[in-house]
Amino acid sequence: MSDATPERRTAVPGLTVTQDNEFFFTAAREGRLEIQRCTDCETLRHPPGPACPSCRSFTWDTVVASGRCTLHSWTVVHHPQDPAFTYPLAVGLVDLEEGTRLVADISGVDHADLRRGLELEVGFAEHAHGELLPQLRPVGGAR
Repeated sequence: MSDATPERRTAVPGLTVTQDNEFFFTAAREGRLEIQRCTDCETLRHPPGPACPSCRSFTWDTVVASGRCTLHSWTVVHHPQDPAFTYPLAVGLVDLEEGTRLVADISGVDHADLRRGLELEVGFAEHAHGELLPQLRPVGGAR
């Protein structure tokens, strides 16, 4: 008989980590939101990628985002359900203060109170396979 804790059954795939996005997941594990920036034209981009969509440069660094954001759009998912999440699950698209957008689940806000322009902040929460990933929360909410 094994003493190992049984793994949660989930259809959620594990993270696909590449040389272009590894910084994002490393920063998230450390409680930071980092955004990729082209070092030639200084355009910010998310999701991360190998080349700048503005000038096609392959050189980049990162900036630490403030985490302040406003809700641009959202959906409330009811089905299909996966044991890795609690339903109904609100997922939002936010405009980060720095100018890029981010998609993440929303926690701590009644779904009836979701509205375009709602001020939120990015925190971090454990997801399906134990990764820490961004989560949208009310301003001043628990981290």
